[in-house]
Amino acid sequence: MASPFVAVAGASGGLGQLITMDLLKRGVAVKALVRPDTDPSRTEKLHNAGAAITPVDLSDVPALTRELNGAICVVSSLQGLKDVMHTAQGNLLEASVAAKVPKFIPSDFALDFTKIKPGSNRNLDLRREFHTQLRKSGITWTSILNGPFMDLMAGDSPMINHKSRKVPYIGQMTQQLDFTTMEDTAAYTAAVAVDPNPTPNFLRIAGDTVTVQDIADAQTKVEGVQYTPSWIGPVWFMEFVIRVLRLFGGQNETLPIWQGLQYMTNMHSGAGKLEALDNDRYPELSWTKVEEFLRQQKNKQSKK
Repeated sequence: MASPFVAVAGASGGLGQLITMDLLKRGVAVKALVRPDTDPSRTEKLHNAGAAITPVDLSDVPALTRELNGAICVVSSLQGLKDVMHTAQGNLLEASVAAKVPKFIPSDFALDFTKIKPGSNRNLDLRREFHTQLRKSGITWTSILNGPFMDLMAGDSPMINHKSRKVPYIGQMTQQLDFTTMEDTAAYTAAVAVDPNPTPNFLRIAGDTVTVQDIADAQTKVEGVQYTPSWIGPVWFMEFVIRVLRLFGGQNETLPIWQGLQYMTNMHSGAGKLEALDNDRYPELSWTKVEEFLRQQKNKQSKK
């Protein structure tokens, strides 16, 4: 690939595919980095859209370096535990530095872990710890923090109980919660990747900021039946429950029950709240609100 391009690691995943497609829509050449054993069906759409599907071993830094030569930005959408977020992503970072890539976007895409107490969220700790490698690397990097994905509200979601028509929460019902769809996050990431201007180390975005009452009201409008908030306890009690659940294992799972509860606690305590949003940095982008998203999901279900 002789012309300048953006490399997307983890391009076969949900977010990685969306980022790749948004870059292609912008007319940018994309090298989609995937594991050698990736099923071709997972990259067929990207291939047909014009991405260069590139199987590469993430443990082979020299091979990664060769693939990254000429890249204007490397976007990581890798997801996993320490072996992925530190080791594999660390190799990707090392290769990016060796290939003299101008910009690196790590796979953060989360709550504001810069404000969250270490030890309160295992998966966010992994992201925070990786930033030690980022700072030492000398590469220019930008981390995108978007809060929880709004997509978590779709289908049989733990955030909305459709059988009881309840929206469960802990702490205060008035707590503001940030949500951004994967599609909007991907579009913003693509814009950052090709931005010719310097970008800060952290960019914070939220498609919508709502309370649990707002979520219940939006679902009520969409479904035409009443949904209500449902308090399940104070934040401190959930923290106690998490400590107990961790005694029963799950350390080697990406999302055990207690990990999901850690996210819930960080959200509803306000610890991971995004402040000073950078939504307006790219005026051409639009943002999906909660009610609009829920209506889209209902329309999808009705077409099945």
